[in-house]
Amino acid sequence: MDPGHLADLVVLAHLLFILFAILGGLLARWNPLAALLHLPALAWAAYVTFTGTICPLTPIEVALRREAGQAGYRGGFVEHYLIPLIYPPGLTRPLQMALGAAIVLANVAIYAWALRRRRGG
Repeated sequence: MDPGHLADLVVLAHLLFILFAILGGLLARWNPLAALLHLPALAWAAYVTFTGTICPLTPIEVALRREAGQAGYRGGFVEHYLIPLIYPPGLTRPLQMALGAAIVLANVAIYAWALRRRRGG
């Protein structure tokens, strides 16, 4: 497969992972075993967000793009793909931290809701 197409697949996998990290707690309502996959994904996403670490998928994508003769980019996946789409211009580190906290707190609420529903409350 062409490295450019592989890079596109890495972007898709990255986006799906982010969506799973944000919304995967909803799966626990229907299948408690989903939490076994979601909680580590949420922990990793929180770590990357709070520390400003670049996810390992980003350098893989950039390397594949360069191998395909395409331009790579600096920074991480979020900065390159998501910030231009969903975050306001001039995203600051404190705002990024607040967004990360909101995702974690939303998932705490989702899990609390799921546990209450499972217990019949």
